[in-house]
Amino acid sequence: MKEIDEINKKLEEHNYISNDQINTTLFLAFKLKKPILIEGPPGTGKTELAKTIADSFDRDFFRIQCYEGITFEQVVGEWNYQKQLLYLELARENKEDMTIFSDEFFIQRPLLTAFSNDKPSVLLIDEIDKADEELESFLLQALGEQQITVNDLDTFDLQNDLIVVLTSNAQRTLLDETKDRCLYLYIDYPDYDREVNIINKRVPLAEPNLINDVVEKTQKIRKLDLSKKPSIRATVDWVRSLIALNEIPPTREALENTLNVIAKNEDDKEKIINEVLNKL
Repeated sequence: MKEIDEINKKLEEHNYISNDQINTTLFLAFKLKKPILIEGPPGTGKTELAKTIADSFDRDFFRIQCYEGITFEQVVGEWNYQKQLLYLELARENKEDMTIFSDEFFIQRPLLTAFSNDKPSVLLIDEIDKADEELESFLLQALGEQQITVNDLDTFDLQNDLIVVLTSNAQRTLLDETKDRCLYLYIDYPDYDREVNIINKRVPLAEPNLINDVVEKTQKIRKLDLSKKPSIRATVDWVRSLIALNEIPPTREALENTLNVIAKNEDDKEKIINEVLNKL
């Protein structure tokens, strides 16, 4: 389909190597005006996809980085209490009536800012699974009805063509209502060919044999029982590290000395050495 091919082309022009599932999901998000919920292991390009959508389609980008304990105020906005008190004091001195519950006294945070923006935008709600269910429940109105209600202020309607991307590492099961409002996309670690293409884009001066060699080893490493499997970024860093050391083709010693970009603890490093490097 021509429109889907065009999406793939735009993403690739901004160094994101996509696939049919990603392209089709993004096409449907544009057409149906629905959010995208992306799940998958850490380091597979979920966050990067949201950023690339904004770059590729000339959209403003807004981000909510979720974490345990994140509050409504940090996501939507909060009252400027100092300004409210100051104006109340002035109103009393001048014996005037004044409301302190208006836009003038409300500090907007990323969710409301993204909704109020006058240009087509992308809103990334990153690692939604780290937020609690109460906040997730509040977001249902924004995801489904394209509205945000702020008590004592107003209900805000979406003002632009907004693509919402939620990412999750499945640390917590999300609400069925959230899933129902979204298109679902699972991004796994790339297969060999896709990862080679990604590295070619990210490190264009790298020799093909080096890229093939490193990707082949990374693919083997991901099959091991590790506490943290190598991300796509780690593969890129491994290639760049070997180039920086002028180890082309890489020696066995160079591969082991640069494992700190692949292995993130000593146990994982020993497994990689024993199960992959020692079998070269």
